[in-house]
Amino acid sequence: MTALIDQLRTAPRSVLGRIPGISGDDDESRRPLPVSGMLAAAMTLGVGLAALTTMTLIGWIAAPGSTALGSGLPGVFRTAAQIWLAAHHAGFAIPGGRVGLLPLGLMILPAVLLYKAARWMARDADLRLRLPAQLPKNSPKEQAGARRKAQLVLVVQAGVSLAAPYALLAGLIALVARNDVTQPYIGEVLASHFLLAFACGVLATARTIGPFRSMLRLLPERARAVALGTATATALMLTAGLLLVLSALLVNFRSIAELTSQLSPGFVGGVMLLLIQVLYLLNAVVWAMAYIAGPGFAVGTGTLVAPTGVNLEPMPLLPLLGALPDSGPAPAWAMGVIALPFLAGAVAGVVVVRVAPSPSYEAAPFWGLVTGVATGLTAGVLAALSGGPMRGEQLAAMGPSPWEVALSVALEVGVAAGLSAGLANWMLLYRDARKEPGKVAKAGAAIARAASKVGLAESDSAKPLPGHWMDATEADTQAIPVIRDDWMDEHASAAAEVQAQSRRRDIVDETDDRGGHVIYMDPYAWDKD
Repeated sequence: MTALIDQLRTAPRSVLGRIPGISGDDDESRRPLPVSGMLAAAMTLGVGLAALTTMTLIGWIAAPGSTALGSGLPGVFRTAAQIWLAAHHAGFAIPGGRVGLLPLGLMILPAVLLYKAARWMARDADLRLRLPAQLPKNSPKEQAGARRKAQLVLVVQAGVSLAAPYALLAGLIALVARNDVTQPYIGEVLASHFLLAFACGVLATARTIGPFRSMLRLLPERARAVALGTATATALMLTAGLLLVLSALLVNFRSIAELTSQLSPGFVGGVMLLLIQVLYLLNAVVWAMAYIAGPGFAVGTGTLVAPTGVNLEPMPLLPLLGALPDSGPAPAWAMGVIALPFLAGAVAGVVVVRVAPSPSYEAAPFWGLVTGVATGLTAGVLAALSGGPMRGEQLAAMGPSPWEVALSVALEVGVAAGLSAGLANWMLLYRDARKEPGKVAKAGAAIARAASKVGLAESDSAKPLPGHWMDATEADTQAIPVIRDDWMDEHASAAAEVQAQSRRRDIVDETDDRGGHVIYMDPYAWDKD
């Protein structure tokens, strides 16, 4: 699809390039950014709906007696359209309630398609040529800031150019996908499609500037440090949640197998059931992160799964829920998982200081606390996306509470990040303060050695004394006489004594008259008027 559109895009330029006096790379032949964004949005919706319709049609053919995927080809298309809307986390209204517990794994399909389409949009509109030229080194900060601002403006424009038509087309699809049972919420459809397309468009357009490291340079240094610290803490907590989910699946595998056998889904139903559980695996990871943070999560009204205890009611017959612990008090070791957010915060604080050290001791803990607050907000958003109502009153509360997760993570990660950032920043400043005199001394020694080689300064190496004071005038032009070990004269003891003394250049030996002249220096001459 993208190759075909690339050919359509480059064809007019190749034709214009053959005409004498006309350049095919002129700005007028460059397609406007909103037009490229509209084509990319239409391409994404077309490819996504085609893929889901094909999969839905295969399932409908494999189970001809079932009406779960719709009745007839129009019903199959409406079902595929509803799945596409659910992939963007847009809820539905059904008789007796609403459906808001949607799989996060299903969001991967439109996200990948949108990212690919946004990359094509950036190439089609030649955004790389529209970016400000790279500044030379040691450019003024005002010019660097203006260039960064121009890049951010262009990136935001590209994101809006993709997201606006994408959301409008999704609204039309939501109107077509309505039926008597499920009715998508138009407001959620527009908001979810716009936000997902905007995020993918911004990332893809920023990627055209350079590698992912260059993308982070669009942000100011302090904002970049907070963003990296937040990403580090969030990634560590999600990794811990994934390990907890995998451990629970392994420990309770027998219960999961028994629930699957009770359903007796058959081959086609078993494949669909397995696919649904895999798509809900990301939701389970976020729920495990909420469990680690302390608030836990609910699996129905009046239920709670937390490190402090478990209270469960009759649950939906989903094999994945067989990995939950039994009702009752939690074991003592379960409280140990609450230490994981503190460890994640400690690592995040060190990352913040490594990216942007603070010149003062008081600023680093503050930015560590800001990182904790940003991590809490991120965890709250993930908790809101992973949960939601599921039809009736009994399943109206599914998943973690967003505000409880946000508050707990902000406090745990913020306190640990503030302490670790302050300690790491203090160690960094203390180490630099100790290394600074050493660097100066090494630099001074190197300058002295270089000056001694060209004759601008006296070398630090000890010079051998002439054999006799009468040979001092000829020592620069003639070889120094060799003094045998058994030859003792009146100057041998004096030479040994001079070599034994410490070399103090600020003390003048007035008794040393070798060389013919003695120069007297006044050490207090600089203090006289």
